[in-house]
Amino acid sequence: MRPAGPIRVLIIDDSPLLARDLANELDRGGMIHASVSGGAAQQVRKCLLRLHPEVIVLDAELSCGDALQLLDKLQMHYPVPVLVTARPAGDGAARAVEAVRRGALEVVCKPTGATPDLLRAYANELSSKIIMAAAHARPTAPPSALAGRLLSFRQAGLVPHHWLVAIGASTGGTKALETLLERLPGDFPPIVIVQHMPAGFTASFAMRLNANSAAAVSEARDGELLGPGRALIARGDTHLVVRAMGSGWCVRYTHQRPVNRHCPSVDVLFESVADSVGMRAVGVLLTGMGEDGARGLLKIRQAGGLTIAQNKESCVVYGMPKVAVELGAVDLIGPPEEIPALLTNALAERQRSRTATRT
Repeated sequence: MRPAGPIRVLIIDDSPLLARDLANELDRGGMIHASVSGGAAQQVRKCLLRLHPEVIVLDAELSCGDALQLLDKLQMHYPVPVLVTARPAGDGAARAVEAVRRGALEVVCKPTGATPDLLRAYANELSSKIIMAAAHARPTAPPSALAGRLLSFRQAGLVPHHWLVAIGASTGGTKALETLLERLPGDFPPIVIVQHMPAGFTASFAMRLNANSAAAVSEARDGELLGPGRALIARGDTHLVVRAMGSGWCVRYTHQRPVNRHCPSVDVLFESVADSVGMRAVGVLLTGMGEDGARGLLKIRQAGGLTIAQNKESCVVYGMPKVAVELGAVDLIGPPEEIPALLTNALAERQRSRTATRT
């Protein structure tokens, strides 16, 4: 449990006016005390020694110094939660996604202007994430090197296009997804993913995942068909659902009203999967704050589908999976690197049981 008093935050940003205005906004509520540093390594080091921040807000687009190299040093020598900020235009999105892959907790989109309303909204979003990070975020063990990639889905006696896998994740989910997808064989069932991430960053995130996965990973397009060996990630500003199309499924974008404070929402995706896919669905709920996805996972289970939650020990924030377990929505629990094997073995066992029942 953290000590009483405001949360000490260090903002590392080369834009001094914006950073100071942001610090003032964060300080207004009394729960946060923010300080500012430029991006030069020596200046950051002095601030760390003097202020002992509990959370760091790092601009991914530093002009003075390399934000990614600085993040690596922070992870090694001063391992506190880091929130990375960037604008989705230019190479900011790609650098922010790479920062998350290297250990930053979450991406927060910087405002495109400097009006008081935009600054206030930006500070409010950062404030909630800072409070969450200070209270709940924790380091996790690295994935087990023993959990290698599955050789083949078909070798387990399963037909990939008979199934659909839906995955939901939030804080810490970017690394969990990367770990999970790295273990997939090329003939895995179609996958659809909601990862809570700002608009403008999901395309870069999909490209990052695609580089290390046997599945072809991309940002979903409205009306796109789902097929084996492919993984589609919801855009960061609109709810994504699965709809039946012929003998298979496609994805559709719907509305932009927040559900469980999120858009896209894992619950919206999971509920559509329960309705459109039923007993051929697999729902996977990974690390994240709050409860988005827990009730949708329960609906998948009630529809006869298989449900899996990330285990507590490997979660950066054990929130969403915890609520799902408490609701009775979860069939299996495990770390991301073991989920592909858990899923495949469970589906194979279900298929054997159904075959035995028919005979």
